[in-house]
Amino acid sequence: MSKKAKPAATKSSTTKRATAAIHPTAIVDKGAEIGAGVEIGPFCHIGAKVKVGDGVKLISHVVLAGRTTIGNNTRIFPFASLGHEPQDLKYKGEATTLTIGANCTIREGVTMNPGTAGGGNVTFVGDGCTFLANSHVGHDCRVGSHVIFSNNVMLAGHCTVGDFVIIGGGAGVHQFSRIGHHAFIGGLAGVENDVIPYGMALGNRAGLAGLNIIGMKRLNFNREQIHNLRQAYRLLFSNEGTLAERLADVEDDKIASDQYVREILNFIKAPSDRSICMPRQSN
Repeated sequence: MSKKAKPAATKSSTTKRATAAIHPTAIVDKGAEIGAGVEIGPFCHIGAKVKVGDGVKLISHVVLAGRTTIGNNTRIFPFASLGHEPQDLKYKGEATTLTIGANCTIREGVTMNPGTAGGGNVTFVGDGCTFLANSHVGHDCRVGSHVIFSNNVMLAGHCTVGDFVIIGGGAGVHQFSRIGHHAFIGGLAGVENDVIPYGMALGNRAGLAGLNIIGMKRLNFNREQIHNLRQAYRLLFSNEGTLAERLADVEDDKIASDQYVREILNFIKAPSDRSICMPRQSN
């Protein structure tokens, strides 16, 4: 931050806002709520209805618009644009929100849109997420915690992404798709169907390619838990019968009592606008 950084000079300044370091070239509109210890770098613009949590750092050239809330200790890098009106032709200016959790890292050129009336009015991002350069979160998305988007990931509107998901560079996710907890999406994948929790999806269009074993090991899943998930995967995605029949077979198996297997079963049974992403058929 520049040595000339200063607190905002408006009648609405609070004790917390007075502790913020705001560069002279930054614009912080009257009404914006600025937390304690915030650093706002050169040429940033903070809209009047924005809420910035304690310890947030805006490096430079960051624009926060609309009814956007930024959680504590999140860092936002140059040319990120968060909270401008959604890219939805049905949007008519209704009051909608974008909420981003604590301890996130939002790199250069990231864009995130608020919700729309057709999607519950809210776009939500959890805690501890990392969004690398030029990735996008569309309107009405629900993104869990500890998620990683690599460069140029494109998340269309109304998508749901679970906790600890990793999406590789350049991947695109079709609107209304669901990606379950701990899933891995390969780089340049085109995801048009729901990816089960712990699943790994690769290719364009993406096909299910097994389980995210590496991710589970990194998070200290034990051998029995991984074994049960592998057994459930083999039963669910075998070549015999329909998916509904195979789902019933797994529910009758003793592995159905495993909480992580149960998570996959509940995910498959939940209502959805998209089909379940399936393994590619071998020739």
